[in-house]
Amino acid sequence: MTRTVSRNSTTQRDVTRIAAVHATDSACGAPRITAELNDGAGEQERVNHKRVARVMRAHHIAGIRLRRRVRTTVPDPDGQLVPDLLERDFTAHAPNTKYVGDITYLPCGAGQFLYLATVIDCYSRRLVGWSIADHMRTDLVADALRAAARERGSLAGAIFHSDHGGQYVAKDYTALCERLGVTRSMGAVGTSADNAMAESFNASLKRETLAGSHGWPDATTARRVVFAWITRYNTRRRHSYCDYLSPITYENTHYAATLATAA
Repeated sequence: MTRTVSRNSTTQRDVTRIAAVHATDSACGAPRITAELNDGAGEQERVNHKRVARVMRAHHIAGIRLRRRVRTTVPDPDGQLVPDLLERDFTAHAPNTKYVGDITYLPCGAGQFLYLATVIDCYSRRLVGWSIADHMRTDLVADALRAAARERGSLAGAIFHSDHGGQYVAKDYTALCERLGVTRSMGAVGTSADNAMAESFNASLKRETLAGSHGWPDATTARRVVFAWITRYNTRRRHSYCDYLSPITYENTHYAATLATAA
């Protein structure tokens, strides 16, 4: 009897904790809820993702997903072959040496979409350059790279990794990379894991801004919300990869340590 009461008590405690995480972010499924519950938890409080999934099913707690997936990667069969220089190594020894980028869609009601192109630093996970437009032409990714170059002052010597989307193999984009001194890198066609870091950024942005809804009411709202989130992401949002510092704080820590070593 005591064992049954204890088991029921543990289950109810898990239900309460899982429901609390789900209430703050209804897009979360079992893996992300498990990670949240185990973050900073003691040995006796840690839970297995299979148990979380069972509890969620039993109590009808489900993560919300966007219903429609929009294809943003359209390979160009005539595009130049570019080697994969990262080989899924999304680390860097210093800022402004390795970047990843991608295009993701932003649903804006009535079946309309905006598109966000990103340039993300592998060292700090900082979004250094980005561009939003109502099209996926080459200008979209070129504007994001130019924004990164303005922010850094120079991208000379840096690697930029992307998928094989037609925008990234276009002649104009290739020429821009050459002018900026950027070396291109690309993963295999149709293999999202080769650009997992950029994909993860996209997922975080949508999960935290859409909060379970299927889109913003209009393009103006989408731009405003995404801009606010990006500002918070770079300056205040704690990132697990950055020892739970914000990306910009993490970079500043690197620069401070470098100066101290040189002094």
